[in-house]
Amino acid sequence: MNVSLYIAKRYLFSKSSNNAINIMTVIAASGIVIASAALFIVLSGFAGLKNFSLEFSSFVDPDLKLTPVEGKSFVFSEKDSLVLADISDIKYYSKTIEERVILEFDGKRKLANIKGVDANYTRVTSIDTMVVSGSWLTDSNQIVSGWGISNTLSFGVLDYGKSLTIYVPKPGKGQISSVRGAFNSINAVNTGVFHINEDLDNEYVYSNLNTAKYLMNYNDNQISSIELKLTENANEATVRDALTAAFGNRFQIKNRNELNDSLNKMLNTENMAVYLIFTLVIIIALFNVIGALIMMILDKKESLNTLFNLGVDVSQIKNVFFLQGSLMTVLGGILGLVIGFLIVLFQYLFELVMLTPSLPYPVAIKPINFVIVLVTITVLGILASKLASSRINKALVNNF
Repeated sequence: MNVSLYIAKRYLFSKSSNNAINIMTVIAASGIVIASAALFIVLSGFAGLKNFSLEFSSFVDPDLKLTPVEGKSFVFSEKDSLVLADISDIKYYSKTIEERVILEFDGKRKLANIKGVDANYTRVTSIDTMVVSGSWLTDSNQIVSGWGISNTLSFGVLDYGKSLTIYVPKPGKGQISSVRGAFNSINAVNTGVFHINEDLDNEYVYSNLNTAKYLMNYNDNQISSIELKLTENANEATVRDALTAAFGNRFQIKNRNELNDSLNKMLNTENMAVYLIFTLVIIIALFNVIGALIMMILDKKESLNTLFNLGVDVSQIKNVFFLQGSLMTVLGGILGLVIGFLIVLFQYLFELVMLTPSLPYPVAIKPINFVIVLVTITVLGILASKLASSRINKALVNNF
């Protein structure tokens, strides 16, 4: 057996004759356990928050979205529809039109985005399941609005008492002869209110595709985008390749994550910031390990001198305390991981901490978080142990 490893394990698991050193060792080990458990819990919490935030996008964002590379609209021909029909991994597709509009109701106005959709849209997304009042679109000159827009303009569902008007600036060049002539407009009826998240609730209204075409002066086959629903076992990369082969560089193709790129970047940045903060906590905890090892070295000077006289060289003696510190941090990190995992698991199963009376704090158990915590603890523990063991030299072990 390796002499240094054998002695390191004996020093790690046996009590010292000096009670102060035993207390410091317990404090150092406890700090590692608590820090690793805290890091795992925080990473799991942020993973849960990320999944919770992006979960809402699954109700309104398709698996893939095709938008024109140039301009805001394009002509979707019968040939294009046949191309999509020939790609077996595409289950449904929906034609959509999106534009900024002005909503006016009872003297109040608000800028919003209108999204005109066809009958297939509720097959491509699940937006209709998020309607909390009223119902989804059934006819032209109807809209379904976000909760925030409904509150801001103070209109309800099927409110026929007052007129809800939608304005869109007319395309074209030259001087405007009158304000009335500068806009296309329709009177619409709000048939439903959806509630997803604050951004979508305050920004979007949905309408029939023909209503949006009329407001934008679009031709019959002119649309803004195509949204795709893929089959359950579809290979996204294969579908992208097929679309690129069929359409060339005519469209930009984005998946759900790419459509929410800014949100993903923000969440990843926050996750990294929290990881760095808790890594700093681990570094502070490892100072206790360095202190405990140095105290152990000073306490074992007589034993070290004996080992030196028996033929154990200085590098092997250094290795004893290096391995002792490394074992302490690795074992403490593993124990902390187990404790952190159990806490996260209990939160996931039993909803111990609640954000609201009906909403538990979201957590997600991901294998990558185990790796991140263990690698962080191991690397920093090795560095701390190396720093502490470097205090040993020939003069120290031979001067007793």
